[in-house]
Amino acid sequence: MRFVFRATTGWACGIFCALTLLLVVSSGHARAATFDTLSIQTRSGPVTFRVEMAETAAERAKGLMYRTELAPDVGMLFDFGVEQPVYMWMKNTYIPLDMVFIRSDGRVASIAADTVPLSTQTISSEVPVSAVLELKAGTAKARGIAVGDRVSHRLFSSP
Repeated sequence: MRFVFRATTGWACGIFCALTLLLVVSSGHARAATFDTLSIQTRSGPVTFRVEMAETAAERAKGLMYRTELAPDVGMLFDFGVEQPVYMWMKNTYIPLDMVFIRSDGRVASIAADTVPLSTQTISSEVPVSAVLELKAGTAKARGIAVGDRVSHRLFSSP
């Protein structure tokens, strides 16, 4: 009886240690979403959004894929670090979006409005940009966001 108890205890302890190690290792790879506040100065005044940050290559590659809803005051901000031509797509993205392409000085360079869900067609920034803000489709027009507007966020240089 004593042998069975020790064998069972050893087996259970081994499983517990393996699961603990797995959790510790995997927690280093999974990062909780980081949200910031972003403001855009439009002709009719400032508009503010809560933005989920996409700063790593993996976060930028996944973007808003597989999501089925997005609140009107929430978006995702893709940080590309330096100005460069940027090409986006809507693969595995179930909700239509507005894509606001932003220069490193915080100025809106272009807007791709009402993008087509699940499309693999590329959407170009048209000019080099350092970031892209994705919003629920129709938000840019409804909130008066236009080319030339200034975006305030830690990623962009102040005027």
